[in-house]
Amino acid sequence: MEQPKGVDWTVIILTCQYQESVHVFQTACVLTPELEVRQKREQIPPGTLLLAVEDPETRVGSGGATLNALLVAAEHLSARAGFTVVTSDVLQSARILILHMGRDFPFEDLGRAFTCLPVENPEAPVEAVVCNLDCLLDIMSHRLGPSSPPGVWVCSTDMLLSVPPNPGISWDNFRGARVIALPGSTAYARNHGVFLTDAQGFVLDIYYQGTEAEIQRCARPDGRVPLVSGVVFFSVETAEHLLATHVSPPLDACTYMGLDSGARPVQLSLFFDILLCMARNVNREDFLAGQPPEMGQGDSDGAGYLQAARAELWRELRDQPLTMAYVPDGSYSYLSNSASAFLGSLTFPGAPRARVVHSQVEELELLGSGSSVVSCLLEGPVQLGAGSVLQHCHLQGPVHIGTGCLVSGLDTAQCEALRGLELHDLVLQGHHVRLHGAPGRVFTLVGHLDSWERQGTGTYLNMSWSEFFQKTGVRDWDLWDPDTPPAERCLLSARLFPVLHPSRALGPQDLLWMLDPQEDGGKALRAWRACWRLSWEQLQPCLDRAAILASRRDLFFCQALRKARYVLEARQDLSLRPLIRAAVREGCPGPLLATLDQVAAGVGDPGVAARALACVADVLGCMAEGRGGLRSGPAANPGWMRPFSYLECGDLAGGVQALAQERDKWLTRPALLVRAARHYEGAGQILIRQAVMSAQHFVSTEPVELPAPGQWVVAECPARVDFSGGWSDTPPLAYELGGAVLGLAVRVDGRRPIGARARRIPKPELWLAVGPRQDKMAMKMVCWSLDDLQDYCQPHAPGALLKAAFICAGIVHIGSKLSLREQLLQTFGGGFELHAWSELPHGSGLGTSSILAGAALAALQRAAGRVVGTEALIHAVLHLEQVLTTGGGWQDQVGGLMPGIKVGRSRAQLPLKVEVEEIIVPEGFVQQLNDHLLLVYTGKTRLARNLLQDVLRNWYARLPAVVQNAHSLVRHTEECAEAFRRGSLPLLGQCLTSYWEQKKLMAPGCEPLAVRRMMDVLAPHVHGQSLAGAGGGGFLYLLTKEPRQKEALEAVLAKTEGLGNYSVHLVQVDTQGLSLQLPGGETST
Repeated sequence: MEQPKGVDWTVIILTCQYQESVHVFQTACVLTPELEVRQKREQIPPGTLLLAVEDPETRVGSGGATLNALLVAAEHLSARAGFTVVTSDVLQSARILILHMGRDFPFEDLGRAFTCLPVENPEAPVEAVVCNLDCLLDIMSHRLGPSSPPGVWVCSTDMLLSVPPNPGISWDNFRGARVIALPGSTAYARNHGVFLTDAQGFVLDIYYQGTEAEIQRCARPDGRVPLVSGVVFFSVETAEHLLATHVSPPLDACTYMGLDSGARPVQLSLFFDILLCMARNVNREDFLAGQPPEMGQGDSDGAGYLQAARAELWRELRDQPLTMAYVPDGSYSYLSNSASAFLGSLTFPGAPRARVVHSQVEELELLGSGSSVVSCLLEGPVQLGAGSVLQHCHLQGPVHIGTGCLVSGLDTAQCEALRGLELHDLVLQGHHVRLHGAPGRVFTLVGHLDSWERQGTGTYLNMSWSEFFQKTGVRDWDLWDPDTPPAERCLLSARLFPVLHPSRALGPQDLLWMLDPQEDGGKALRAWRACWRLSWEQLQPCLDRAAILASRRDLFFCQALRKARYVLEARQDLSLRPLIRAAVREGCPGPLLATLDQVAAGVGDPGVAARALACVADVLGCMAEGRGGLRSGPAANPGWMRPFSYLECGDLAGGVQALAQERDKWLTRPALLVRAARHYEGAGQILIRQAVMSAQHFVSTEPVELPAPGQWVVAECPARVDFSGGWSDTPPLAYELGGAVLGLAVRVDGRRPIGARARRIPKPELWLAVGPRQDKMAMKMVCWSLDDLQDYCQPHAPGALLKAAFICAGIVHIGSKLSLREQLLQTFGGGFELHAWSELPHGSGLGTSSILAGAALAALQRAAGRVVGTEALIHAVLHLEQVLTTGGGWQDQVGGLMPGIKVGRSRAQLPLKVEVEEIIVPEGFVQQLNDHLLLVYTGKTRLARNLLQDVLRNWYARLPAVVQNAHSLVRHTEECAEAFRRGSLPLLGQCLTSYWEQKKLMAPGCEPLAVRRMMDVLAPHVHGQSLAGAGGGGFLYLLTKEPRQKEALEAVLAKTEGLGNYSVHLVQVDTQGLSLQLPGGETST
């Protein structure tokens, strides 16, 4: 299902706790800002203003952060609009999204928003690891946001959300603010927030960690309760009221303007301060006396300050209605500090296999059931236990990570420390830090069951502190200062983690020794004590988030390059285009180009090499960013002839190297990039040509008596109509996928419209003629020398097809040292005259050029004293069209050279061999078909060459829709054959209708508007219809509901305006196929 159009956001704001976070997510000092990266990935509209806003103070609360972000957005929009002061007028049509990063998270250095999830988006235009932020952006942009009016959406990022595509929220007559609630159990609600509403959806109260009675009051009929989800919408009116508070003390202290003016900070909650004052059952006295759960207890001075802030909120917002939208099919899960809960959200209990996402794993069988691997490169035997998670790791086995573990941020340098260990129920993380300006690596190790709370009995490595001290020899004074109160001695404040050793680099071994202290005389303990150590709290400000993002990007592309190589070499039907876009848009196309070069040069398979070169063309086209012109175009610039010559000679490695050398000269501007891409596609065509040339294996001739000089040999052929499977016969699909096409040999208005005739002449010359009828030659030419034949491979050159026929028939050897005259006299005692004709218009779609090539070859061979069988002739035409450089498949010659109704097939292999099966139909059905089959010439000339280039480009890109459609074309051919065997016109009509839809999917743009109008007019009168061949123009063929409808349909079309120069033609199935005649002598079929 097509995704609905997303919200065209005016502003997206990401609020951050730390100033250095803003530096990473907003400035371009170190690497591309994360919001802008998502804009390049097409997740965010190109015109959206992106801002990362630091909270004015470390703890201003979600409400203060919201007010500050709203002020910053209004300030930027005011400046854009030319105002010199902040004005709320800019909010009138604005769609603003505020995303709160929230607090630090022990299992992800970049916070909950950037928690990587074990999911892939197969429809994403750009390949990337999916973070929680990406999921929330998608929910806000495509599910919750599209139908809402202008206003301000606020969304926390500290939870995992699921919302159905159509959440069913009505915005009719909406005003005020609206909270989004998702279902949860009453047990879950005991530690969370819930909404109490009336029957109309107005919020009456909001409870946090409510009593059993309060929670039960909120319960829905199904027993579930509406949880506070962290998502709220403010109408423009309500947003204006909220913005107005930024100048009112003490609320001004929530914003950077107030703090810059010397105001004392105030901590506000979005839900339990700003929204609670709008709830209908809340009275002013209780509201002013209360305090949000974010604030904590015991701050009496702060409570008084908060009361004044709440009074201001009450005055400004009390009259604004607050409603709730409940999404019963959604889900909510808060990302708590519980490692077991976190692992539960990233693993898949009961799943038979591991979930591997954006990772390359050499030994998949070593990954435990239900585990997940995200953005990793695992080389050798890396064993992962059931229910464990690996993220952002490059590991080389042997490594054994047992059950219940989270391992993140390790690389090959740390693998030695893991040898011989089997980790269980542990969280091992590698971090990038910056200490006094110097970059470094730090490792943390905690237990799966350890508590990150300040209250309660503490543990470390899943054991009590006393047990830990006894086991390791560590003492409490190693971890806390003597004056640290016992209540504050917890995991958060324990100086456990070495950040600097006096004489060596740090590694996981500096903590892993604690798992099983050896009898080493206390050596490991002394080494640990010798290190400068920090607690987890002290470590957070030292995290180098820029380095973390850079290392993750490097690892992602490292595994992505392995993936690209594997996909190509293993011939997988997996599209690399999203990966190509990722490499280009994130500034690293060079390594990808180098990898593609290596694959093309080293694989030794022209089919794989051709696809690799097509991928290079895609990279170059993507680098042009749509500014260099059309991808299809000429590819014969002299600068590229040297690499082309290597490929023509079979030197694949030398050709790829020469292509890369020439490519480096064409990277400076978009127009050159597009032209270079065309030449890479031209190089791919050379390799396709060489693969198809393998069809020569199945071309053979038998000698017969040489006709007398002057004796004409006449070959006549029907046209062909394709009923299903077209495009599957086109190289490289024909030998990579395997093709199957059902075609009919047909006479048009009772005539066999295509033919050729040849005879020997006394002069050692070649006389060529082409015309619309056998007795009317429009173009005549004479070839006296080999030079006159040199343009045989230029399809648009006069007589090129006939020249190629002489070469492919073996009558002329273009590379011989003998002159043309000498060759002809030596072998035949004279020259040849060859005429070819077609009564069909150019671009008819009825297979003219291929059938004409078959007729010319058949006539020439017989005139030269040789006879070639029809199946051999089919392969000879394939060879000729590659020599001619037009490409093309085999369905045209199968359809026109072989009689009647048949299916041609080719297997997914080289050499390319076509096999033909005659379809036996019920007695009398051919005549019935003749009575119901009509051709309508649309008056539009078909542009098959451009369509062919687009189809090949999309096939080599392995676009999922194209791959699926290609398989459907082959499958549909067998269904169509069965419809013929049953003699069912309605079934055949359905086949035609489906076939035309498949053609349009294969080659978008193949249906001109005038043709669509014609098809719409004819639709009530036909079982089915399709344009012939590739589409784009030419002939339309249709299966009428009533017999003999030519005059009736001419009358229907005559009443329709704007159809142009059309004509209707009778068509009959031809049961003869190719015929050869020597007038006055023999006739053969």
